[in-house]
Amino acid sequence: MRATLSSTNDFRIHYKENNAIWKLSSLFLQHIPFDTHEIIFFCIGTDRSTGDALGPLTGSILSESPIFPFSVIGTLENPLHALNLQHHIQQTQLDNPSAFIVAIDACLGQGSSIGQLLLHSGPIHPGKAVGKELPPVGDLSVKGVVNIAGFMEHAVLQSTRLHLPFEMSRIIARALQLAYNRHKS
Repeated sequence: MRATLSSTNDFRIHYKENNAIWKLSSLFLQHIPFDTHEIIFFCIGTDRSTGDALGPLTGSILSESPIFPFSVIGTLENPLHALNLQHHIQQTQLDNPSAFIVAIDACLGQGSSIGQLLLHSGPIHPGKAVGKELPPVGDLSVKGVVNIAGFMEHAVLQSTRLHLPFEMSRIIARALQLAYNRHKS
């Protein structure tokens, strides 16, 4: 398997693919302006649902890294979720109107897509799988397919094994760190 281009601005790669971190970092290098803008990472989700913990897990790893200098909103300690997302979007627009936002979130999909990391040049629509109307956010979206969509989405997210979002968050965080280090050198 390899990273594939599924439409003009969409990429998908399985987190277990050989060299996934390197390939994902190459995509991040192409799509994140590490030297031109202030970059903020919106790591969306909650620690109260194993399937929806991808964002906060990724945010925690990134925010604890001494070699990752960018702002991270959304960690296990302080999740970015439906109740505070609008506030953080508005605050970012006031404080950093030209910031480049990378939004990271879990999503549901087809069984054959579980484990896929999806990159999209454009905003993410958080809460869509569970019927929530939340504002779109992000200049670049990173979604991780953690389970199957189509029936009882809340229960599916609650019963998702934590191992998958945990491993996917490690791949995303390592790829972002590698992309930034490759950019610096």
